[in-house]
Amino acid sequence: MKFNIITLGCKVNIYESEIMKEKLLQEDFLLASENDADIVIINTCSVTNMADNKSKKFVRRIKRLGKILVVCGCSSENNQEEYKQMGIDILIGNKDKSIIHEKIKDYLISRVPIVKFYEDKLWNFEDMKVEKFSSHTRAFVKIQDGCNNFCSYCIIPYVRKNIRSKDFKTAVEEIKTLVDNGHKEIVLTGIHTGSYKSLEGYDLADLIHEISKIERLKRIRISSIEITELNEKMLKEIKNNEKIVNHFHIPLQAGSNEILKKMNRKYDLTYFKNKIREIRRLKPDVSITTDVIVGHPFETEELFLETIKTVKEINFSKIHVFPYSKRDGTVASIMEQQVSDEEKRKRSRILNEVSNELEKNYYEKHLHKTLEVLIEEVYDKESIGYTTNYIKIKVLKKLKKNELYLVDILELENNCLIGEIKEAFKVLS
Repeated sequence: MKFNIITLGCKVNIYESEIMKEKLLQEDFLLASENDADIVIINTCSVTNMADNKSKKFVRRIKRLGKILVVCGCSSENNQEEYKQMGIDILIGNKDKSIIHEKIKDYLISRVPIVKFYEDKLWNFEDMKVEKFSSHTRAFVKIQDGCNNFCSYCIIPYVRKNIRSKDFKTAVEEIKTLVDNGHKEIVLTGIHTGSYKSLEGYDLADLIHEISKIERLKRIRISSIEITELNEKMLKEIKNNEKIVNHFHIPLQAGSNEILKKMNRKYDLTYFKNKIREIRRLKPDVSITTDVIVGHPFETEELFLETIKTVKEINFSKIHVFPYSKRDGTVASIMEQQVSDEEKRKRSRILNEVSNELEKNYYEKHLHKTLEVLIEEVYDKESIGYTTNYIKIKVLKKLKKNELYLVDILELENNCLIGEIKEAFKVLS
């Protein structure tokens, strides 16, 4: 039978969908387009109300098409009773994605709907291993799951449960396999990636140090890391390890101490700024991107303007802006002084304009330089790739996908740098 997977949300979901795909292909199922598939799997997201609504919209649409419908992920975990009423053939949450092929085979035999959720609060790490990331040039490796921070606005600790980590040797072997199968860049990902800690006591810095010994691995990227996890050991690894890319995504979430406290974040602005200065001392050309939530309860116009001032002072290279989304069951959902949707939309527009300007300034600093680019998309007359500091580069020539090139940067066009292959150099890899 033919299947298709619709993936919503974060890089962890992307990784888990890749697992499901590999398992099904190994069982002689065939990957097909959504229209041609007999079975459609929807890996849902619940990070905001909009993500929840989008997930449910996909479920309703696929249900109308009469496909065998499989639903999993954060939205189904968070809204179990609602999803149980939607007539889904196989319904699970965030556990058992690695054995979804078994559940599908059971369903095909019995045609009895399968619904399985787990009520226990402490989950073990679900062992998963990808051999080749066929949908991306960069290979994502999930090394961690869950979160214990309980930020006031966030539903994720409730739907992803407790912090847990992949076995150290298993992670290293998985990455070796991915590199052997052609991947030059590995993205270490998780719900709270920087909290990685194996049962043997190895932490994220240990894992990065170990996999950097893999000769054909050219780049190591961390999907996201909290400022509090950039301890002396991690900073030393960043300083000494040339394979760690020149880009870090470090969530700020708010640029005022008052709102950070309301959010239950574990740092203040002084701590955050000092750490950023330390990173830039180690890597002067580093790209630091961030997340900021606007319109959190108690965020006045004055406090929002403080956030604008803070992000400009820190000089991020890009800001991912999220209007606060009220999530039932979180502390912030019952706070007073909720900000209106209209005000949240206005503040989002303003902060996005600031982000666009910061991004443009960062890109302009790289005009007329020669940059190393990993090609990820190839078309007849152009190729697109990314630098180590995650700058998007376009070359008006058909190149080889998943290869590294040296590119002379000529101009900036719509948040993308345009360049040409440096004649003195050929493929670096």
